[in-house]
Amino acid sequence: MKKRILLTSLVVLVSSFALAQKDKKKIIDAMESKYDHYAGIANELWENPELGYLEENSSALLQEELSKEGFTIEKGVAGIPTAFTATYGSGTPVIGILGEFDALPGMSQAAEPVFKARVDGAPGQACGHHLFGTGSMAAAIAAKDWLKQSGKSGTIRFYGTPAEEGGSGKVYMVRAGLFNDIDAIVSWHPWDANNSNPGTNLATISGKFRFQGNSSHAAAAPQLGRSALDGVEGMNDLVNMLREHTTESTRIHYVITKGGDAPNIVPAEAEVYYVVRHANREEVKAVWDRVVKAAEGAAIGTETTMTFEIIGGTYERLPNEALATLMHTNLSIVGGVNYTQQDIDFAKELQETLGAAKPLSNASAIAPMVFTYGKASADTGDVSWNAPTAAIRTATWVPGTPPHSWQAVAAGGTSIGFKGMMVAAKTMALTAIDIYKSPKLLNEVKAEFNKRRGADFNYEALLGDRKPALDYRK
Repeated sequence: MKKRILLTSLVVLVSSFALAQKDKKKIIDAMESKYDHYAGIANELWENPELGYLEENSSALLQEELSKEGFTIEKGVAGIPTAFTATYGSGTPVIGILGEFDALPGMSQAAEPVFKARVDGAPGQACGHHLFGTGSMAAAIAAKDWLKQSGKSGTIRFYGTPAEEGGSGKVYMVRAGLFNDIDAIVSWHPWDANNSNPGTNLATISGKFRFQGNSSHAAAAPQLGRSALDGVEGMNDLVNMLREHTTESTRIHYVITKGGDAPNIVPAEAEVYYVVRHANREEVKAVWDRVVKAAEGAAIGTETTMTFEIIGGTYERLPNEALATLMHTNLSIVGGVNYTQQDIDFAKELQETLGAAKPLSNASAIAPMVFTYGKASADTGDVSWNAPTAAIRTATWVPGTPPHSWQAVAAGGTSIGFKGMMVAAKTMALTAIDIYKSPKLLNEVKAEFNKRRGADFNYEALLGDRKPALDYRK
């Protein structure tokens, strides 16, 4: 379900205080002159993808670039070796820009419009986080350049946020208080179209359930065995029956991560990895409790023992229409992605592998702003409840491409991905600069944030007080 937003008052406010068009064009042109440099950095991250909490080289590369540009780097924040902040300037407003860089397991793919792994079984940037981190860095540097040249008061802070894909990296950074002094957050995400839609998404809790039984010869002495795999499968059966008795937007996913080593050995150890999602975090907690009961029941029925560990937990996103409108205005000024003939040829061939291709013109168009009810999840949700947050999407993928696909990896290693990245970078830079120039606009953003969040809000991380799950991808 979607609805058009009435934007008249917000658009008037934005246009009244925004940076002059001629000044914005200078900033856009200056950033475009660095296209090759930023494309090279993004390509290096694409060629060397690293999984969550293991992004040592990716994190170091972004830190090095930001340090060269005069940012003060704080490494290893929130107890995470690959998390960092990079800060420039002084005083208020303090504007944050989020940058991700983790890859997904088993998604290796060449920059070609046909399925072809670069390294079998290796990770790949199937969600475009190499573009995410690099583009956000480029925006932070452009905002820094403007602060330095203008002499205006203000601070720009880049957040190097690891392990978005299931590791809840930002949650630990929020919990550590790293966003306490932020006035507004601008962000983005790779996509197959260009938009600045405010909206919400699904909260999550994820965790691993580990069953312990007794091994035995499966044929000679089966009566002596107690199968941990039976415990996992019994739990899965109970949870699958539970699906009938949950609310409409509930989502439950699982994958068996350990099921035994040989069929003639009764498995003594087994593990299953679960994710629960819902549009309301309180419902997520309630459903998670029922999943735990299913695991406990399965352990009783199979005479095994069970322990579980919450790996991640994220809030649903808190929208901010005022900030999203400012980003939409700047996205419209920057414009979409223009394909060369080489891009068109690549895109057409790749679209032949998609079930539902969309017009290539979507890459150059800026979609009207609408309120959205997303079905995905992200640890950005926790950030949005701690500081006013808005994010755009830009066409880094061929229209019709789903995230977490080999087609997304392929386009992300080409000029299609790099051009979309620069659209996002320019839009975020202009938005940050507009906020520096417009105290009244920032007041509107904060007023909406405080109203939506409520006076009695108290942040509590859904993953509790556990330490970062640094080994969740090992």
